[in-house]
Amino acid sequence: MFQQQNDWETRENAFAAFAMGPLTDFWRQREEAEFIGVGNIPVRFVRFRNDSNDRTIVICPGRIESYVKYAELAYDLFHLGFDIFIIDHRGQGRSGRMLSDPHRGHVDHFNDYVEDLAAFWQQEIEPGPWRKRYILAHSMGGAIATLFLQRHRVRCDAIALTAPMFGIVIRLPSFMVRHILDWAEGHQRIREDYAIGTGQWRALPFGMNALTHSRQRYQRNLRFYADEPQLRVGGPTWHWVREGILAGEQVLAGASDDTTPTLLIQAEEERVVDNRTHDRF
Repeated sequence: MFQQQNDWETRENAFAAFAMGPLTDFWRQREEAEFIGVGNIPVRFVRFRNDSNDRTIVICPGRIESYVKYAELAYDLFHLGFDIFIIDHRGQGRSGRMLSDPHRGHVDHFNDYVEDLAAFWQQEIEPGPWRKRYILAHSMGGAIATLFLQRHRVRCDAIALTAPMFGIVIRLPSFMVRHILDWAEGHQRIREDYAIGTGQWRALPFGMNALTHSRQRYQRNLRFYADEPQLRVGGPTWHWVREGILAGEQVLAGASDDTTPTLLIQAEEERVVDNRTHDRF
Protein backbone atom coordinates (compact mmCIF):
# COMPACT_ATOMS: atom_id res chain seq x y z
CA MET A 1 0.00 0.00 0.00
CA PHE A 2 2.88 2.39 0.81
CA GLN A 3 4.48 1.71 -2.57
CA GLN A 4 1.14 2.33 -4.28
CA GLN A 5 0.86 5.72 -2.53
CA ASN A 6 4.40 6.60 -3.61
CA ASP A 7 3.46 5.75 -7.19
CA TRP A 8 0.43 8.07 -7.05
CA GLU A 9 2.49 10.96 -5.70
CA THR A 10 5.26 10.73 -8.29
CA ARG A 11 3.31 9.59 -11.35
CA GLU A 12 2.27 13.04 -12.58
CA ASN A 13 5.89 14.07 -13.17
CA ALA A 14 6.62 10.97 -15.23
CA PHE A 15 3.19 10.27 -16.66
CA ALA A 16 4.30 9.60 -20.24
CA ALA A 17 6.74 6.90 -19.13
CA PHE A 18 4.09 5.30 -16.92
CA ALA A 19 1.44 5.40 -19.66
CA MET A 20 3.71 3.94 -22.34
CA GLY A 21 5.17 1.30 -20.03
CA PRO A 22 3.29 -0.30 -17.11
CA LEU A 23 -0.13 1.06 -18.09
CA THR A 24 0.10 -0.14 -21.69
CA ASP A 25 1.27 -3.57 -20.54
CA PHE A 26 -1.65 -3.77 -18.12
CA TRP A 27 -4.22 -2.69 -20.74
CA ARG A 28 -3.12 -5.52 -23.05
CA GLN A 29 -4.38 -7.99 -20.41
CA ARG A 30 -7.99 -6.79 -20.70
CA GLU A 31 -10.92 -8.94 -21.75
CA GLU A 32 -13.49 -7.13 -23.90
CA ALA A 33 -17.01 -8.43 -24.38
CA GLU A 34 -20.54 -7.26 -25.08
CA PHE A 35 -24.16 -8.07 -24.37
CA ILE A 36 -27.37 -6.99 -26.04
CA GLY A 37 -29.12 -4.24 -24.12
CA VAL A 38 -32.59 -2.72 -24.31
CA GLY A 39 -33.87 -2.39 -27.87
CA ASN A 40 -31.15 -4.70 -29.25
CA ILE A 41 -28.39 -2.15 -28.69
CA PRO A 42 -24.96 -3.80 -28.25
CA VAL A 43 -23.33 -2.72 -24.99
CA ARG A 44 -19.59 -3.21 -24.60
CA PHE A 45 -17.61 -3.74 -21.41
CA VAL A 46 -14.10 -4.61 -20.33
CA ARG A 47 -12.89 -6.69 -17.40
CA PHE A 48 -9.68 -7.46 -15.52
CA ARG A 49 -9.70 -10.56 -13.34
CA ASN A 50 -7.37 -12.52 -11.11
CA ASP A 51 -8.41 -15.77 -9.45
CA SER A 52 -6.95 -14.62 -6.13
CA ASN A 53 -9.17 -11.51 -5.92
CA ASP A 54 -12.26 -11.82 -3.72
CA ARG A 55 -13.60 -8.29 -4.30
CA THR A 56 -14.84 -6.58 -7.44
CA ILE A 57 -15.61 -3.02 -8.53
CA VAL A 58 -17.96 -2.08 -11.36
CA ILE A 59 -17.06 1.31 -12.85
CA CYS A 60 -19.87 3.35 -14.45
CA PRO A 61 -18.41 6.19 -16.54
CA GLY A 62 -19.91 9.58 -17.22
CA ARG A 63 -21.50 11.01 -20.36
CA ILE A 64 -19.41 10.66 -23.57
CA GLU A 65 -16.77 8.58 -21.76
CA SER A 66 -15.45 5.18 -22.82
CA TYR A 67 -13.76 2.54 -20.74
CA VAL A 68 -10.51 3.28 -22.58
CA LYS A 69 -10.32 6.50 -20.53
CA TYR A 70 -10.38 4.49 -17.29
CA ALA A 71 -7.28 2.38 -17.88
CA GLU A 72 -5.27 4.17 -15.19
CA LEU A 73 -8.01 3.84 -12.57
CA ALA A 74 -8.43 0.16 -13.45
CA TYR A 75 -4.67 -0.30 -13.10
CA ASP A 76 -4.62 1.21 -9.61
CA LEU A 77 -7.66 -0.64 -8.30
CA PHE A 78 -6.63 -3.97 -9.81
CA HIS A 79 -3.24 -3.73 -8.11
CA LEU A 80 -5.05 -3.12 -4.82
CA GLY A 81 -6.68 -6.54 -5.16
CA PHE A 82 -9.97 -5.86 -6.96
CA ASP A 83 -11.38 -7.44 -10.10
CA ILE A 84 -12.48 -4.59 -12.36
CA PHE A 85 -15.40 -4.25 -14.77
CA ILE A 86 -16.08 -1.08 -16.81
CA ILE A 87 -19.18 -0.62 -18.94
CA ASP A 88 -19.53 1.56 -22.04
CA HIS A 89 -23.04 2.97 -21.79
CA ARG A 90 -25.24 2.84 -24.88
CA GLY A 91 -24.68 5.74 -27.24
CA GLN A 92 -21.01 6.21 -26.38
CA GLY A 93 -17.64 4.50 -26.31
CA ARG A 94 -17.62 1.25 -28.25
CA SER A 95 -21.31 0.56 -27.63
CA GLY A 96 -24.10 0.95 -30.17
CA ARG A 97 -25.71 4.26 -31.09
CA MET A 98 -29.39 5.15 -31.39
CA LEU A 99 -29.10 7.85 -34.08
CA SER A 100 -27.47 7.96 -37.50
CA ASP A 101 -25.20 10.80 -36.32
CA PRO A 102 -22.92 8.99 -33.84
CA HIS A 103 -21.73 12.30 -32.37
CA ARG A 104 -25.11 13.13 -30.85
CA GLY A 105 -25.40 12.19 -27.20
CA HIS A 106 -28.80 10.55 -27.15
CA VAL A 107 -30.90 7.97 -25.34
CA ASP A 108 -34.53 7.06 -25.89
CA HIS A 109 -35.24 6.63 -22.18
CA PHE A 110 -32.80 7.23 -19.33
CA ASN A 111 -34.08 4.03 -17.79
CA ASP A 112 -32.51 2.16 -20.74
CA TYR A 113 -29.12 2.90 -19.18
CA VAL A 114 -30.40 1.54 -15.88
CA GLU A 115 -31.78 -1.65 -17.38
CA ASP A 116 -28.57 -2.20 -19.35
CA LEU A 117 -26.66 -2.04 -16.08
CA ALA A 118 -29.15 -4.43 -14.49
CA ALA A 119 -28.68 -6.94 -17.32
CA PHE A 120 -24.91 -6.60 -17.07
CA TRP A 121 -25.01 -7.10 -13.30
CA GLN A 122 -27.16 -10.20 -13.61
CA GLN A 123 -24.87 -11.68 -16.28
CA GLU A 124 -21.41 -10.78 -14.98
CA ILE A 125 -21.53 -9.77 -11.31
CA GLU A 126 -24.32 -11.63 -9.54
CA PRO A 127 -23.03 -15.15 -10.34
CA GLY A 128 -19.41 -14.26 -9.55
CA PRO A 129 -17.37 -15.69 -6.65
CA TRP A 130 -16.53 -12.40 -4.92
CA ARG A 131 -16.91 -11.78 -1.21
CA LYS A 132 -17.56 -8.06 -1.79
CA ARG A 133 -19.16 -6.20 -4.72
CA TYR A 134 -18.81 -2.44 -5.15
CA ILE A 135 -19.77 0.27 -7.65
CA LEU A 136 -17.71 3.35 -8.52
CA ALA A 137 -19.75 5.75 -10.65
CA HIS A 138 -18.97 9.14 -12.14
CA SER A 139 -21.31 11.95 -13.27
CA MET A 140 -24.02 10.45 -15.51
CA GLY A 141 -22.89 7.02 -14.36
CA GLY A 142 -23.72 8.12 -10.82
CA ALA A 143 -27.34 8.76 -11.74
CA ILE A 144 -27.52 5.44 -13.59
CA ALA A 145 -26.00 3.42 -10.75
CA THR A 146 -28.08 5.13 -8.06
CA LEU A 147 -31.32 4.48 -9.93
CA PHE A 148 -30.19 0.89 -10.50
CA LEU A 149 -29.76 0.32 -6.77
CA GLN A 150 -33.04 2.05 -5.97
CA ARG A 151 -34.99 -0.08 -8.44
CA HIS A 152 -33.21 -3.45 -8.23
CA ARG A 153 -32.56 -5.23 -4.96
CA VAL A 154 -29.13 -6.65 -5.67
CA ARG A 155 -26.18 -7.44 -3.47
CA CYS A 156 -23.95 -4.37 -3.61
CA ASP A 157 -21.83 -3.78 -0.53
CA ALA A 158 -21.19 -0.06 -1.15
CA ILE A 159 -21.18 2.60 -3.85
CA ALA A 160 -18.84 5.57 -4.35
CA LEU A 161 -20.18 8.48 -6.41
CA THR A 162 -17.92 11.17 -7.86
CA ALA A 163 -19.74 14.30 -9.05
CA PRO A 164 -22.96 12.32 -9.65
CA MET A 165 -25.36 13.86 -12.15
CA PHE A 166 -28.34 14.43 -9.89
CA GLY A 167 -28.86 17.81 -11.54
CA ILE A 168 -27.40 19.71 -14.50
CA VAL A 169 -26.06 23.26 -14.42
CA ILE A 170 -28.21 25.31 -16.82
CA ARG A 171 -28.06 29.10 -16.65
CA LEU A 172 -31.79 29.63 -17.03
CA PRO A 173 -34.75 29.54 -14.62
CA SER A 174 -36.05 25.99 -14.21
CA PHE A 175 -39.56 26.87 -15.42
CA MET A 176 -38.09 28.27 -18.65
CA VAL A 177 -35.91 25.19 -19.16
CA ARG A 178 -38.93 22.94 -18.68
CA HIS A 179 -40.99 24.96 -21.17
CA ILE A 180 -38.27 24.83 -23.84
CA LEU A 181 -37.66 21.10 -23.39
CA ASP A 182 -41.37 20.28 -23.48
CA TRP A 183 -41.70 22.28 -26.70
CA ALA A 184 -38.70 20.52 -28.29
CA GLU A 185 -40.11 17.15 -27.24
CA GLY A 186 -43.11 17.71 -29.53
CA HIS A 187 -40.96 18.07 -32.66
CA GLN A 188 -38.94 14.94 -33.51
CA ARG A 189 -36.43 16.73 -35.74
CA ILE A 190 -35.67 19.15 -32.90
CA ARG A 191 -35.81 16.69 -30.00
CA GLU A 192 -33.10 14.58 -31.66
CA ASP A 193 -30.95 17.56 -32.63
CA TYR A 194 -28.11 19.03 -30.59
CA ALA A 195 -29.26 21.12 -27.65
CA ILE A 196 -28.54 24.83 -28.04
CA GLY A 197 -24.92 25.77 -27.52
CA THR A 198 -23.65 22.27 -28.31
CA GLY A 199 -22.65 20.40 -31.45
CA GLN A 200 -20.34 17.78 -32.87
CA TRP A 201 -17.28 16.68 -30.97
CA ARG A 202 -14.22 18.86 -31.37
CA ALA A 203 -10.90 18.95 -29.59
CA LEU A 204 -10.73 21.88 -27.20
CA PRO A 205 -7.48 23.43 -25.97
CA PHE A 206 -6.59 22.27 -22.48
CA GLY A 207 -7.29 25.71 -21.03
CA MET A 208 -10.91 25.58 -22.24
CA ASN A 209 -11.78 22.18 -20.79
CA ALA A 210 -14.10 22.04 -17.77
CA LEU A 211 -13.30 18.51 -16.61
CA THR A 212 -9.71 18.11 -15.43
CA HIS A 213 -6.65 19.98 -14.14
CA SER A 214 -4.30 17.27 -15.47
CA ARG A 215 -2.79 18.35 -18.78
CA GLN A 216 -1.12 14.96 -19.29
CA ARG A 217 -4.34 13.01 -18.91
CA TYR A 218 -6.28 15.46 -21.03
CA GLN A 219 -3.78 15.08 -23.87
CA ARG A 220 -3.89 11.31 -23.50
CA ASN A 221 -7.69 11.37 -23.88
CA LEU A 222 -7.40 13.47 -27.04
CA ARG A 223 -5.04 10.85 -28.47
CA PHE A 224 -7.69 8.19 -27.85
CA TYR A 225 -10.15 10.19 -29.94
CA ALA A 226 -7.55 10.72 -32.68
CA ASP A 227 -6.66 7.02 -32.83
CA GLU A 228 -10.27 5.80 -32.60
CA PRO A 229 -12.65 8.46 -34.00
CA GLN A 230 -15.71 6.28 -33.31
CA LEU A 231 -15.24 7.05 -29.60
CA ARG A 232 -16.13 10.70 -30.18
CA VAL A 233 -19.42 11.96 -28.79
CA GLY A 234 -20.45 15.60 -29.00
CA GLY A 235 -23.19 17.53 -27.30
CA PRO A 236 -26.44 16.04 -26.02
CA THR A 237 -29.74 16.17 -27.84
CA TRP A 238 -32.66 18.14 -26.48
CA HIS A 239 -34.30 14.84 -25.57
CA TRP A 240 -31.23 13.63 -23.68
CA VAL A 241 -31.20 16.83 -21.61
CA ARG A 242 -34.85 16.32 -20.75
CA GLU A 243 -34.27 12.68 -19.80
CA GLY A 244 -31.21 13.64 -17.75
CA ILE A 245 -33.11 16.25 -15.74
CA LEU A 246 -35.98 13.84 -15.10
CA ALA A 247 -33.51 11.15 -14.01
CA GLY A 248 -32.00 13.50 -11.44
CA GLU A 249 -35.45 14.26 -10.06
CA GLN A 250 -36.16 10.52 -9.82
CA VAL A 251 -32.90 9.95 -7.94
CA LEU A 252 -33.84 12.56 -5.34
CA ALA A 253 -37.39 11.27 -5.05
CA GLY A 254 -36.09 7.76 -4.34
CA ALA A 255 -33.31 8.79 -1.95
CA SER A 256 -35.20 7.53 1.09
CA ASP A 257 -35.26 4.06 -0.48
CA ASP A 258 -31.46 3.86 -0.64
CA THR A 259 -30.03 1.27 1.72
CA THR A 260 -26.59 0.83 0.12
CA PRO A 261 -23.71 2.48 2.03
CA THR A 262 -22.79 5.50 -0.09
CA LEU A 263 -19.79 7.81 -0.41
CA LEU A 264 -20.52 10.97 -2.41
CA ILE A 265 -17.64 13.19 -3.53
CA GLN A 266 -18.24 16.69 -4.91
CA ALA A 267 -15.94 18.65 -7.19
CA GLU A 268 -15.26 22.04 -5.61
CA GLU A 269 -14.95 23.80 -8.99
CA GLU A 270 -17.83 21.90 -10.62
CA ARG A 271 -19.34 23.53 -13.71
CA VAL A 272 -21.36 20.68 -15.23
CA VAL A 273 -23.47 18.98 -12.55
CA ASP A 274 -25.41 20.89 -9.89
CA ASN A 275 -23.76 20.40 -6.50
CA ARG A 276 -26.89 21.64 -4.73
CA THR A 277 -28.63 18.39 -5.66
CA HIS A 278 -25.92 16.46 -3.81
CA ASP A 279 -26.80 18.34 -0.65
CA ARG A 280 -30.47 17.51 -1.14
CA PHE A 281 -29.65 13.84 -1.69
